[in-house]
Amino acid sequence: MTRYFFVILVMALIGVAIVVKAGITMFAERQYWQDVADRFVKENVTVKPNRGNIISSDGKLMASSLPEYRIYMDFMSGEKDEKRRKKDQARRDSILNANMDSICIGLNKIFPDKSVAQFKAHLKKGRQAKSRNYLIYPKRISYIQYKEVKRLPVFCLNRYKGGFKELAYNQRKKPFGSLAARTLGDVYADTAKGARNGIELAFDTILKGRDGLTHRQKVMNKYLNIIDVPPVDGCDLLTTIDVGMQDICEKALVDKLKELNASVGVVVLMEVATGEVKAIVNMMQGKDGEYYEMRNNAISDMLEPGSTFKTASIMVALEDGKITPDYVVDTGNGQMPMHGRVMKDHNWHRGGYGKLTVTEILGVSSNVGTSYIIDHFYGSNPQKFVDGLKRMSIDQPLHLQITGEGKPNIRGPKERSYFSKTALPWMSIGYETQVPPMNIVTFYNAIANKGVMVRPKFVKAAIKDGEVVKEYPTEVINPKICSDKTLADIQMILRKVVGEGLAKPAGSKQFHVSGKTGTAQISQGAAGYKTGRTNYLVSFCGYFPSEDPKYSMIVSIQKPGLPASGGLMAGSVFSRIAERVYAKDLRLPLTNAIDTNSVVIPNVKAGEMREAQRVLEELNIQVQGKIADAGKEVWGNTHLAPQAVVLESRSNMQNFVPSVIGMGAKDAVYLLESKGLKVHLVGVGKVKSQSIANGSIVRKGQTVTLTLK
Repeated sequence: MTRYFFVILVMALIGVAIVVKAGITMFAERQYWQDVADRFVKENVTVKPNRGNIISSDGKLMASSLPEYRIYMDFMSGEKDEKRRKKDQARRDSILNANMDSICIGLNKIFPDKSVAQFKAHLKKGRQAKSRNYLIYPKRISYIQYKEVKRLPVFCLNRYKGGFKELAYNQRKKPFGSLAARTLGDVYADTAKGARNGIELAFDTILKGRDGLTHRQKVMNKYLNIIDVPPVDGCDLLTTIDVGMQDICEKALVDKLKELNASVGVVVLMEVATGEVKAIVNMMQGKDGEYYEMRNNAISDMLEPGSTFKTASIMVALEDGKITPDYVVDTGNGQMPMHGRVMKDHNWHRGGYGKLTVTEILGVSSNVGTSYIIDHFYGSNPQKFVDGLKRMSIDQPLHLQITGEGKPNIRGPKERSYFSKTALPWMSIGYETQVPPMNIVTFYNAIANKGVMVRPKFVKAAIKDGEVVKEYPTEVINPKICSDKTLADIQMILRKVVGEGLAKPAGSKQFHVSGKTGTAQISQGAAGYKTGRTNYLVSFCGYFPSEDPKYSMIVSIQKPGLPASGGLMAGSVFSRIAERVYAKDLRLPLTNAIDTNSVVIPNVKAGEMREAQRVLEELNIQVQGKIADAGKEVWGNTHLAPQAVVLESRSNMQNFVPSVIGMGAKDAVYLLESKGLKVHLVGVGKVKSQSIANGSIVRKGQTVTLTLK
């Protein structure tokens, strides 16, 4: 009996011990074992995908995600055991002190804005503070700089031995700077917040891809990231923007804005048949007097368009059979009373134009002639005129692929609580209405496109791994804005406006241009039009070549003070752009220039010669001066021989600035940045000049300006 009692007692004590140990494990040691578990497994770690690129219609990279880094130092040992921690700390301090001079000299070469002494004092301060996360350099650094830092003593060790660590950021970069910057849009610095505006925002779900999931697990005494759901990278977007045309438009506009000291300038260049926006420029004057892309004025500015609207007014009267191109109006001395107000032509102080045909009315942009026609035929029924405008869809929002567009404000008696007698004649000449520049050029594009109004388009396709996954076709807003007769009449009139009227500065000797000038005083809101500093909107909208229109375009400029005509200011910009785009767009079939016995020798840029040789050999083009495949980069020049491309290697001394003349931007930037130099690009094409001569001693961090043409 005693024996059984003893066995039961022992078993009871063992049971109590198990319960007590379980309690200690569950409560007193819970955090310890949780930490152990966390070291073995870490669940549901989000993995961010790569954001897609935005590409121009001519294949150039316009926006891309590039890595940037912040670099840190952990000066303290992470060992748990006190004895091992002291030993490890002594080792780390010894290595750091022994290499301190080399580290600081190396940092100074990479980041010359701080001296060797400053870096040394900075690192010692971090060690004295026993910092676990000490910022080595205050700014984000590029990938090339990061790789150079990683080569320095101590920093080349892994983070547990040396303490060096980094934090990577995906920074969105625009290689072409301000070109179409507002249209491309921006993303937040914290990429988790997504995009802010423009194409980046409108196509955010396509560009950003889908997050993945991983968990961390110990396998064979090693910690591995096990992928549960792989991230899906975003698609690339192929835009309609042509970098060459965009550059032409921006330069021509900014030159004119500086000449006029204007406040705002807009250019939109659109392909007639497809509605593809080939270039869009939105420039505003900053406080420093320079011009920047700050907002998308082309789609958002709600301004009275002025005389470019007269084309629509005359088209309504032509369509309704009220007038013909030869219909005559006596504009008298350039002043005409209208319901208690006086309508004036721009030359009223010189005696006016007298009798004018409808064609001449648009040619000289007569306010009196246009407003008389509309008031005479629609004064008793203004809504009929407004309905005529709406038939042409000029009042419709465009529902663009990007956000921020303004809705045209064209209201008749039905839409207003009060419609005065003067509203109709002033509406006919572009006042009493608000229409964004994009809507005006869309209307003129329809005239050029045989009466078919198409929606402006910024993105053509989404691409994944080189394959088109989604296309964005041309959309028709209005299949026929007017009858064929009205269309033929207005096309003839608009061609004469440029050929014989006030819009001659918009014309060209190489081809015919059709279009209409515009000048309007900008309302100051509640203050009206009579304020101390009057602002004017001058514009020209049209298309070219007149016989077979390929492009439509609007140039719109806001400036203070009394303006010259829209044809002189905006029209001259239109002409300059049109001639350059027309010349750029000339494409003659290569078969017309060669026969079966010809050998076509291409012009090859300077740059990395092994890559050039590989491409030429794939194209079966004869090469002289072959470059040996030495496994490293070979930089050089090329020139043409009668039947071959001659390759010449160029010496590339380690501590001297190389010559990049003749290279494309990609090769030139890579070569100079690999030397520790910063690069600023001006223009498009091959490198024509560099601000620091080749053979100069490299000073890391120095900026080299490359001029491309």
